[in-house]
Formats: sequence, C-alpha cells, structure tokens
Amino acid sequence: MPERFQTAVVTGAGRGFGRAIAAALVAGGTRVIGIARDEQELRAVREELGDAFTPVAADATDETLAQDVIREQSPTLLVLNAGALPHMAPVHEQDWETFSRHWRVDTRHAFAWTRAALRAPLAPGSVVVSMSSGAVLGGSPLSGGYASAKAAIRYLRGYAAEESERGGLGIRFVTLLPQMTPGTGIGSVAIAGYAERQGVDQDTFVAGRQPILTPEQFAKAVVEIAADPDSAPEYRGTGDGLRPIG
Repeated sequence: MPERFQTAVVTGAGRGFGRAIAAALVAGGTRVIGIARDEQELRAVREELGDAFTPVAADATDETLAQDVIREQSPTLLVLNAGALPHMAPVHEQDWETFSRHWRVDTRHAFAWTRAALRAPLAPGSVVVSMSSGAVLGGSPLSGGYASAKAAIRYLRGYAAEESERGGLGIRFVTLLPQMTPGTGIGSVAIAGYAERQGVDQDTFVAGRQPILTPEQFAKAVVEIAADPDSAPEYRGTGDGLRPIG
C-alpha cells in the first residue's frame, strides 16, 4: 500500500463491502475511519480490526461531518460506500418516500463527501472511490429509484474529475459498479425480491448468476485500483473480477 494512503475514510463500514474494504485497508497498513449509523456493528468491526480502525457512528449524508472528518483526519483515500436498503416493490406499489430513498441516502452522501473533497481540498494524489451499481447498466424494476440514484453517482464522478483537473487539484475519482451479491445487505434484500418475482427459491436464483462477487474479492480489487495511478475511471464488478467500462 503506498504511503499516501496512511489514512482512509470508508462509509458504510459496518457490514458488507464497506467492512471488507476496511479490513483490506487495515491489513495493508492503512488507518481507517469507519463511518456507519449502527454503533454496534462498528464496535464489532473495531474488535476484529483493532486500533487501526476508528469507528464513527454517524449519518454519512451529513455535510458538516464530511467537512470535519476531512479537515481533522486528512485522509488521502475516501471510499464512499454507504447506502440504504431498498424497498422491494414494483413502481406502482412504491410511494415517493420509498422511491426516492436512495437519492436521499446513497446519492446525497456521495455528493456531500465529493463536494467536501474538492472544497477542502484533499491533498494531491488523493483518491475518491464511489460505489455505484451494476443496476445502472441493466435497471432494477423492483427497487424504486435505486438505479437512477446510482447513475447520478456515476455522473458525479465525472463532474468531480473535471473540476479536479480544472483546478489542478490532483485528486483522482473512480466509480465502481458491482453486481448484485448475497454477500451484502442490499444484495440479500434484492435477491429475495427478484427470486420471489421469478417464482424460484433464492439458492436457485443465485445459482443462475454465477460466478458470485464476494465482499473479500471486491475489497481486494478496490484497494488495488485505489493504489494504481493509471486506473480507469469506471469499473464493473462481477465474480470474474473488476473490468474497466468503455
């Protein structure tokens, strides 16, 4: 792990991809500030990873939190992974509150931290990795505005990269689009919903989507991409690994 990643921030660090990414970073010698709402989950991560993991039980959409953490901790890597669990129902059975959930959590938190990274700004050579979703490419008819909210995160990366270049900031922005996986809370909810819609059990549904992307596999790839100054701006994540888009 390059020395410039002495400190990283991982949002949604209590479980799933976020927890695995935090573990991979700590294993590589990086101090991780892990942010999530669930204090109990964060305590469990702290017990597993030790003093190199600093838990912060807070709402990752809070713009003041993003500004304060960046100012006080001086991270050179942000992994913007936080996201809400989807309300699984067809569009006509959603209301605006359920449909817009991911705009209010996933997109808003990515915006808050991306904005703070540019305004602070992060040190030259810093990296911001934002979690989008493979649903952006294929749609997600049972999860309301999930796919569109994740598409906004994908566009946000491009906007931020342009501003970094215009301002000579030297901050690299990368977006990842992982496939649905039973290894995360969001993936488990989605798999249950789509398996029911297809009239099959969950094991049968998952078997039809092999190879499955695991959190540990994904975390290893995230760390490698963050450390690679020549990485592509976007990657799709599947059980076969992460592949550049475009």
